[in-house]
Amino acid sequence: MCGIVGYTGADEAQGILIEGLTRLEYRGYDSAGVAIEQDGALDVICRKGKVSGLAHTLAHFDFTGTCGIGHTRWATHGRPSEANAHPHTSCAGDIAVVHNGIIENFAELREELIGRGHVFKSDTDTEVAAHLVEEAYADTGDLQSAVVHAASRLIGAYGLAVVCAHEPGVIVVTRKDSPIVVGRGARGSYVASDIIAMIDAARDVVVLADGQVARLTPEGVAFFDEAGNPLDPPVTHVDWDVDVAEKGGYPDFMLKEIHEQPRVIRDTLAGRLSAGALEIDELDLSPEELDLIDRVYVIACGTSYHAGLIAKNLIEGWARIPCEVEVASEFRYRNPIITPTTLVVAVSQSGETADTLAAIRDARVRGAKVFGITNVVGSPVARESDGVIYTKANKEIAVASTKSFLGQVVSLTLLAMLLAQAKGKLKTSQIRLLFRELADTAEQVERILADDAAVEEAALACKDATSALFIGRGMGAAVSYEGALKLKEISYLHAEAYAAGEMKHGPIALIDEGFPVIAIATKSPVYDKVVSNLQESKARGAMVVAIATEGDEDIRAHADHVIYIPKVRDAFSAITASVPLQLFARAIAVARGCDVDQPRNLAKSVTVE
Repeated sequence: MCGIVGYTGADEAQGILIEGLTRLEYRGYDSAGVAIEQDGALDVICRKGKVSGLAHTLAHFDFTGTCGIGHTRWATHGRPSEANAHPHTSCAGDIAVVHNGIIENFAELREELIGRGHVFKSDTDTEVAAHLVEEAYADTGDLQSAVVHAASRLIGAYGLAVVCAHEPGVIVVTRKDSPIVVGRGARGSYVASDIIAMIDAARDVVVLADGQVARLTPEGVAFFDEAGNPLDPPVTHVDWDVDVAEKGGYPDFMLKEIHEQPRVIRDTLAGRLSAGALEIDELDLSPEELDLIDRVYVIACGTSYHAGLIAKNLIEGWARIPCEVEVASEFRYRNPIITPTTLVVAVSQSGETADTLAAIRDARVRGAKVFGITNVVGSPVARESDGVIYTKANKEIAVASTKSFLGQVVSLTLLAMLLAQAKGKLKTSQIRLLFRELADTAEQVERILADDAAVEEAALACKDATSALFIGRGMGAAVSYEGALKLKEISYLHAEAYAAGEMKHGPIALIDEGFPVIAIATKSPVYDKVVSNLQESKARGAMVVAIATEGDEDIRAHADHVIYIPKVRDAFSAITASVPLQLFARAIAVARGCDVDQPRNLAKSVTVE
């Protein structure tokens, strides 16, 4: 949620800020703004809408300042507008602040500040930070001390970057529960909420920890703790290239990232099998400790939650360990049963999902071992877990997660196999066979992607619908939930998903002539039951789209459109069946004229609860 960028150095800041904001726009795009220090003052320009609108406006100004901060916003407090866009300024306009996160006590602080004569110009929670810094700066005359003092008054999550007209060339940043990355390049110092914003200029970066402060100047970056003591934090080297954030000839990032999924599968599996045994050293649990685990919770949100539902089938089926999948936003409020032999698996694409982080902390307090699965190196989920699997998806730009989802499914599959290996439920020969078949899914996904004609045909038939129903059984049910989510989040076509056996308990009432029913009807132990559900749907006039196994000609008698996928073991069917549903959702969204990369009201990272 939201993106921060800042630069101070030898070059003009305007172009650097716009370039950084453009790369961060996947995090939020309802408004954007910059504050550039120039001639002893701060010039603040904000615009509603995407970064391109801000760039167009800035093209009419001649800003030569070499220090500035910028922000691209996803609204939490206050509607999208120029007044609510960041940066926010002090009463005098000499201090500007950009902020990611949410300030939970902003209402009390706002009332208190108004009582002391401060005038607010926005409806945001962020603006209180600007006025708090203003008050503290009036007392101390030092921006760094003022930012630390202001942060001490804030309750909630924040990543802050602050500039002051009276301290030319200085940017002060700090954070709590919201990522901030700082780097030094040949031409100056950089700050951002994501490494991608500065990747061209700085490969060695510092990921700030909670409470740490960085002071950026053209000459370099100094780090401090909250008390002002100097720090020497660890440096992370970034070895991926900026071309992961470019479309590479595809019309949109979503399609590019769908086509990157075979590589994600291969990279996530690389080096995981040795002499027939699985090795996940990052888990940091011995085989004996793994054998003691008697309960697993998978906690996640949205798409990651659906990956957890797939994992539940595998963990219980292979390892014979009870597994519950919990929406992270509910987990911490329902007093779950946790013991030292409980394993909590936190799944988050961004690694900074606020609800998931809160659940991790609660689980650790209760004594559980916590294992993270994320796509972002050095993210809060990675740092606060006992161990972590990185999904090797590289940067994912499109808001609707595709390649990260498949990376999560593959990682959770490895974890299920590892638990089964530790419990002695799967023999070495079985592990070797399963691993080989799992690796083969990369080639099978490539085959699906090579011919999407059936997907496009089905999508055109469904594009004018007002609602759709996704159904499946077993693994197919979990895949259906993800398919429905993809469709509604990028095409705005209402969709629901149900375990197919639940149709007669209510959802079948929705079906009338031409109503789309999308079914996961692959060959599996429940195939005949799914076919029965298709017959029920057709009898009521539904237009049925079936995801079916290659060679199954019988399914054509029960479906208007059939999308075939290669035959795989049922345990791995979620990997292959998810891909045509991703393509289906995208094709409908394109046909309906939607922005598939940046759907309305959504952002890539959700850092508020």
